[in-house]
Amino acid sequence: QVQVAESGGGVVQAGGSLRLTCTGSGYTFSISDIGWYRQAPGKQRELVARISSGGGKKIYSDSVKGRFTISRDNAKNEVYLLMNSLTVEDTAVYYCNSLVPIQWGQGTQVTVSS
Repeated sequence: QVQVAESGGGVVQAGGSLRLTCTGSGYTFSISDIGWYRQAPGKQRELVARISSGGGKKIYSDSVKGRFTISRDNAKNEVYLLMNSLTVEDTAVYYCNSLVPIQWGQGTQVTVSS
């Protein structure tokens, strides 16, 4: 069994913060690049951020760069997405994606209220 699971979603007011956690199980989590994606209703799923297996390389979409921070703790099999200065436009279901092996979590809802 190989899986990743997201947690930490919820409702937050604009300008607030949330931290999402992606937890891997069933394999050696440390070997995989991990990405955070999001999908708003009626829109294409988009990359938010990605982190290399060792944590040394990080990629952010232009819309979140400077506000979101991706990090990981391989000893805990966890990848985090700290979301600061949230706006209504950040409202979406956020998904964790592992590259090795390819696996998607079920998603966690983030709702930002105005």
